[in-house]
Amino acid sequence: MMPKFDIAICGAGPVGQTLALLLIKRGIPASNLVLIDAKTQEQAAADQRTIALSYGSQQILQAASAWPIKATEIHQIHVSRRGHFGRTVIDCKDQKVPALGYVARYANILQPLTTALNQHPELTFLRPAKVSTITQTENHAQIILEDQRIIDAKIVVQAEGGLFGEQAPQIRHHDYQQTALIAHVTTSSPIAARAFERFTEQGPLALLPQEDGYALVWCVRPEHAARLIILSDAAFLAELQTTFGERLGRFISSSPRSAFPLGLNAQTSAPTGRTISIGNAAQTLHPVAGQGLNLGLRDAFQLAQFLSKSTAPTALQDFFQTRLADRNSTIHLTDQMAQVFASAPDGSAKQTLLGAGLGLIDLFAPAQHWLAQQMMFGRR
Repeated sequence: MMPKFDIAICGAGPVGQTLALLLIKRGIPASNLVLIDAKTQEQAAADQRTIALSYGSQQILQAASAWPIKATEIHQIHVSRRGHFGRTVIDCKDQKVPALGYVARYANILQPLTTALNQHPELTFLRPAKVSTITQTENHAQIILEDQRIIDAKIVVQAEGGLFGEQAPQIRHHDYQQTALIAHVTTSSPIAARAFERFTEQGPLALLPQEDGYALVWCVRPEHAARLIILSDAAFLAELQTTFGERLGRFISSSPRSAFPLGLNAQTSAPTGRTISIGNAAQTLHPVAGQGLNLGLRDAFQLAQFLSKSTAPTALQDFFQTRLADRNSTIHLTDQMAQVFASAPDGSAKQTLLGAGLGLIDLFAPAQHWLAQQMMFGRR
């Protein structure tokens, strides 16, 4: 017999698992759900990537009974431009929240989600299982797995994301011609709970407080990244010191570095059937401002609201329209900030205006509040 479910979720990362938990919280029987993921639980638990969670995302995870997690709080964000006047400092006290965000390992975000789902043994969890094709009719959708198993569902949610360029052709692409260098670094004079976003001539450089040091995300042009990745640790730290400055004292150590290309993937059209994409499957963003997973968790939160009321295709269309303002606002913000440095010449008017804008934001409280609210909660 072909297994039949109300909702099939393809992708059991934080977005997919959060959606499943929120659906159960809203009254969908766990037996009516299936989660499908290509990774084993052991592979997911070994993922040590660093993720930035906003305060709004913390509230969503708490609503899903997947909080607390092992994480480092961010109380302040210092935003500046290298070699120029103009900076702003966003403080959680001014925004009347306990933290602006949190920095956590991917595996540490997953652990409480998986623990909460394990309280529902009637939930079907297929892993490792890779989706081969998805077909649709008027009344249902069918998922064909690579091992030829077939799953029948009223609604299929694609929550399995990837890197830039890995999405389907109906997704709009934009290549920033930038590469993100990722590492964990330590400094001689760390500042507790303060994150840094420093704009350079080649792209943003972020330092996020994490454990005994900082998670580094350094966005540069591909040819520069190729040179940085092969430097000795001492030479790499010296270049980082020159680029970032002395605000944290001396850079002392660096973990092994990794790199990945940066670009924008964005869903361009509303769903017409029984499938919907959320999270990185719908949009992959530039890491500036750390909005990727946060946007995906907001997708999951609102989709749970719609699917708990109806599993008809119209529910997906209504969800898509409701999410447009937040998605477009977040995509536009990160896209414009990225393109200023990815495509504008060094010292261009665009770069100069951004630096001046940082100073104005610091002086104009409503503008700073708007920026903080956008980063924490998206457009509401």
